[in-house]
Amino acid sequence: MEDNDGNLAGLLVVDFSQIAAGPTCTMMLADRGADVIKIEAPGGDLGRTLGPPFLEGHGVIFLSLNRNKRSAVLDLKLPHDLEVARRLLQRADVVVESFRPGVMAKFGLDHATVSAGNPRLVYCSISAYGQQGLYSGKPGVDGVVQATSGLMSITGAADGVPAKVQSPVVDMVTGFLATTAILDALMARQSSDRGAWLDISMYAAGIQLQQMGLASYLASGTPPSPCGSAAPYSAPNEAFPTDDGWIMVAAYQPKRWASLCRILGVPDLAGHPLFSTSDLRVANRGAMFEQLSTRTRCFSSIELLSALEAEDIICGPVNTYVEVAASPPFVGMTASFQHPESGEVRVIGPLPTGWDGAYRSGPLRPAPLLGEHTAEVIDFARQASPCA
Repeated sequence: MEDNDGNLAGLLVVDFSQIAAGPTCTMMLADRGADVIKIEAPGGDLGRTLGPPFLEGHGVIFLSLNRNKRSAVLDLKLPHDLEVARRLLQRADVVVESFRPGVMAKFGLDHATVSAGNPRLVYCSISAYGQQGLYSGKPGVDGVVQATSGLMSITGAADGVPAKVQSPVVDMVTGFLATTAILDALMARQSSDRGAWLDISMYAAGIQLQQMGLASYLASGTPPSPCGSAAPYSAPNEAFPTDDGWIMVAAYQPKRWASLCRILGVPDLAGHPLFSTSDLRVANRGAMFEQLSTRTRCFSSIELLSALEAEDIICGPVNTYVEVAASPPFVGMTASFQHPESGEVRVIGPLPTGWDGAYRSGPLRPAPLLGEHTAEVIDFARQASPCA
């Protein structure tokens, strides 16, 4: 395997995950220089088929989450291919798998079996509901876990149909949490010389996403209701209509609330008995919104944003993706690679941190073709001694 720079250079990661949560995690490891070998069944990662859009037959979702990786096709039902997998795991530093609990054990690739011959292995299992418990055998995808974790009950408009966050936030946060757990385990391994088995569930990630909301419910016993763009804990902290669009305004602090009322030409509203404090405004949000939106519609978005920013009121436009891609903060957040069949592919690059040493240098490597590196991976596995 070729050497790469980046903080995780020299680290071997064997990736049995697919679609989004696991691939997000291994993408982050690969971006940091780890050598990620993506093991795919003969039919390939299901993520390859998700779309539209497609670029020359390749799903953009797959292309975006699998850069900087190698692909080896192994049919684990075949003894030869299973032996290749075993040899890889004997040499691996990290394994990431997203099968249902128990599947890896059927192949003899579970943590207990593999770690007996490779005690330094950091083994990360990603599943819908965890490795143990009544729900452990249940499958799950992002939308379903948004529902079962309660996230879907607080999104969308009041009295509307259930709504999911259209970006697969549970998948992505699961990948982020898995990456953090792996880095923690690798750090601990430096002193203990032993690996770990990490149990990362999408459900737990969905719960972690809702720290404030669930803590509020546990304290009050009152479940929150959907409130559109508004924050349930402060007001005004929501989107308001203008003459030509919508803007988001967070003016719940006393000074900013008074400034907002003055800018909108209703200064007396700041001290109104229904609206004088943030908690009163939350309780009377409908009346507050009606009063304010009547005035915000008198401005264009640019005019009102300029006036609010001049008074240090936190605000911003409700942007479409077209507007996001053209906005100054977006500059530098994308990267591209040249795919052998899809051509140039533009994706969201590694997170800018101001510290270049974390990531591999040079251009991103394209997401691999199915089985593109099978022969070299098999050759690499042969260099390992038989599994203990």
